[in-house]
Order: sequence, then C-alpha cells, then structure tokens
Amino acid sequence: MPNFPFQRLQADLAKLIAKTPAGQRLISEPELAKQMGVSRATLREAMRTFETQGVIRRRQGSGTYVVGKIRAIDAGLEKLESIETMARRMNLEITVSDLHIEGLDADVDSAKGLGVAEGSRLTRIRRVIRADRRPAAYLIDTLPETILKPADLPGNFHGSVLDFLIERGDKLGISRAVISATNAPTDVAKPLEIQRDDVLLAFTSQLFDIKGAAVVDYSVSYFIPGYFHFHVNRRVGSA
Repeated sequence: MPNFPFQRLQADLAKLIAKTPAGQRLISEPELAKQMGVSRATLREAMRTFETQGVIRRRQGSGTYVVGKIRAIDAGLEKLESIETMARRMNLEITVSDLHIEGLDADVDSAKGLGVAEGSRLTRIRRVIRADRRPAAYLIDTLPETILKPADLPGNFHGSVLDFLIERGDKLGISRAVISATNAPTDVAKPLEIQRDDVLLAFTSQLFDIKGAAVVDYSVSYFIPGYFHFHVNRRVGSA
C-alpha cells in the first residue's frame, strides 16, 4: 500500500526546495520537522531522496543548502575515460581542490589491490573534483613508485591520473571495476561537504598494463549521486 503521508511530505519538501534560491540554507531540521508535523527521523528519510538527486546538500556543522539545478555528467561505462574528458564534451567546468600527493608504504589493502608486497613504496593522489565549482567526486589513486613518483607529477597537475599516464605514453590495457553504493566515511564526507554516512556511488578499480600482467593503478572513486548518470550498452543473448 502506498505511503501517502510520506509522499505528501516529499511533495511539500519539493515545493519548499523549489521556491528556495540556490545557495540558500533551509531552516534547521528541528524547526522543519515541527513545521512539517513529522519526526526528525522521518524528515531525514524524505530529504535523502533530494540529496541523492543532488538538489540539496547537507554541510556538516552548517546546515542543509539548496543546490539548484545541476548538469549531470552522462557517460557510458564501456570505455574508460577521465571525468575531465567527459566534462569537456559537455562544456562543463571542472576544477580540482583538496589535492594531496604523498609517498607511502603499501598496507594490506593497497598491496592486494596492486599485487605488490606489503611495505612496497607507493604514490597516492587524493583530490576533490568540482563540477561548476560544486564538489562532485572524491578520487583516490594509488600507484607503485616504479610507475609514478610524487615528483613526476607537474606543478599544474589537473587531477586526472589516467590522462597523465596516457599523455606520457604509458601503454595501458583494461580496467576492472567493482561498483557499489556505500556510506561516506568521515575522511571523504568532509572534503565533499556532505554528512558522514551519506550515500555515495563507489568505483573500486584496477588499471592494468597493456599485457594485462601488472596493475598500474589501484583507485577508489566516490561519486555524489545526481552529478553523474552512468549507463551500459549491452547486447541481447549471443547477438
């Protein structure tokens, strides 16, 4: 049976969001829950729908803001491309913030992902990708130092490890990715300006060399729903 009271709550929230200018903060959750005549738990459940659409954004310790209309990056998954490449096709402005480049020793997870021994020297690149100046994705690339040292990246590095490797002339093969929905951990939520445990789309990927023998890049990419429309074209049966 449809939950009509909940549907009415979402309809009321949609009207409130629609008449609130982009960038403006909504009233506090306790006040809004009281105004809508529901519990804070029910309000948060209803608001999550608008969060996943990218219409509103909760900022930790600040409140909930109306984002306004966004242009989603639409891309097929059959071909590996950087976010920058996808955005250029749409004339969408992409910038990078919160860039951290470091050398480190491989822990259990990164050693397994790259197929190297624990303690091997690695390079890790973390950054936020912004679409029209709004945080849209958080990317973490980890590579063996034999492939990439921190000092190899230019001072004007624009955020795409994939594009850098291609432009450098590296011979790359296939990429394998596990795609899942996940809750934002604190170290990802903060730079994305969202709440911890908010739902994100996560790609955990391995990029192989041209021979398919070695992992060149082990990456974890977190995408805010609403900013990306990913799709796959599939054949039917043996056609």
